[in-house]
Amino acid sequence: MAKAPISIQAIESSCCVNVPERKRYKIYSSWMWILTFLTYCSYHMARKPISVVKNVLDKNCSEVTPPPGTDTNSSHWCNWPPFNEDNASELLGYIDSTFLFTYAAAMFISGMVAERVDLRIYLSTGMVLSGLFCAMFGLGYTFKIHSIWYYILAQFLSGFVSATGWPGVVTALSNWFGKSKRGLIFGLWNIHTSLGNILGTLIASAFVTYNWSLSFVVPGIIIASLGVVVLFFLIPEPAMVGLPNPNAQKEGVATPPLQRRSIPEYATATQEEAAGLLDSEVEQVSYIDKEVEAVSRQREEEAKESAIGFFSALMIPGVIEFSLCLFFAKLVSYTFLYWLPNYIFDNTSFGASVSANLSTFFDVGGMIGGVLAGLLSDSTGMPASTCSVMLVIAIPMMLIYLEFSSINVGVNVFLLIVVGVLVNGPYSLITTAVSADLGTHESLRGSSKALATVSSIIDGTGSIGAAVGPLLAGLLSGSNWNNVFYMLMLSDVFALLLLTRLTTREVRQRLRQRRRNTHSHL
Repeated sequence: MAKAPISIQAIESSCCVNVPERKRYKIYSSWMWILTFLTYCSYHMARKPISVVKNVLDKNCSEVTPPPGTDTNSSHWCNWPPFNEDNASELLGYIDSTFLFTYAAAMFISGMVAERVDLRIYLSTGMVLSGLFCAMFGLGYTFKIHSIWYYILAQFLSGFVSATGWPGVVTALSNWFGKSKRGLIFGLWNIHTSLGNILGTLIASAFVTYNWSLSFVVPGIIIASLGVVVLFFLIPEPAMVGLPNPNAQKEGVATPPLQRRSIPEYATATQEEAAGLLDSEVEQVSYIDKEVEAVSRQREEEAKESAIGFFSALMIPGVIEFSLCLFFAKLVSYTFLYWLPNYIFDNTSFGASVSANLSTFFDVGGMIGGVLAGLLSDSTGMPASTCSVMLVIAIPMMLIYLEFSSINVGVNVFLLIVVGVLVNGPYSLITTAVSADLGTHESLRGSSKALATVSSIIDGTGSIGAAVGPLLAGLLSGSNWNNVFYMLMLSDVFALLLLTRLTTREVRQRLRQRRRNTHSHL
């Protein structure tokens, strides 16, 4: 097992010597929740600038006033070659697809690598490189680079290293929190996705009108800086600081209590009897020492357990169903993420600025949906059923949004929040609490070396859907936006069907439990 970083070792030796284990666990687990929250928030923040800068790359220079001191003849401050031609939308589509498909492919590899290396160094390296390649795209403006292949390379590299984030943070956090209230804990934690999108939009928007290079460089600096913090302060496993893993299912060997002899026994015994009593106690102490040593060896063996393979992870009950369900759920979510501002602008009387601001309410709904799905899953113990109910309601709600979103701003905001809750709720639950539960499934017999692999399989499959959805939306939106929404509703139907077996099993288990409880009260 990897050692805790030197900074944590220093804190342990100076501040935590006499702190009770329970309090130490609470402090460290809270710190891990905060640090992993900020970590993945920064990953999403670094992915967002391209959606903001797109509007400048192919913007008609005659429609806007140039920033002070801009050389409009040479700097291409608005129409930026090669994105100033008639095929600008096609080129920007290549940019999006490069990142999304690279990210999806790399995700399947990332989890298996994360299981076999020091998670702290793995995450830190991924964050620093993500910052570097995010800034690389923006530096195309600084150095006046107009080759499409430069920007495609930047997105390819960004997509590849961004795949380090999800399996890393899910594994690190899951090692600190057991199944009790995991849905709520992860539901609140998963707000980082929407918050990262919003922060990325705000930061990129602050610079886009006069120097869109900074729209990429500033988020790049932020995520790289957080990567340094992760290097010095991340504690991926509780055992690094001498604390137990809440997901461990193996039990140590029980040791009998030491049978101490009373003073009168020794006082009334003969010399030979007293020597025999003393020998008996020495044997007991020796036996207990051996048992303690056996338990220690067992814990060392658990720490050295081998990582699970890709196909073994697939065989964990529920992994395939939830992975395919996430393919369609993430397809719907990312289609809204990439195309919602365009839909609002094209189909309502709202301007471009208002349309962009309105689209953020979908993320607000996503925050609420993640927490709500986690609460329902915790209270019922039925994650598949929770997802199914939200998917069932989401299908007609998307049709309602399609029909009534153009009435006024208030109606649009309300419907967007509701749709965000129902669309992102299942997506959030599957990628967090469900992935963590499956990664610590009872069939693994307590192994903790499956979390990253399972989460990468599930999120990698979902990421393929995230790449396919926006592409399909681009093809369908040209003819009629109604077709895009029909595609999204059909995708949710497929997601629902894929959970049928798991939902049916959960309902049957709940009914059997109720019957047993009823009989026990009779």
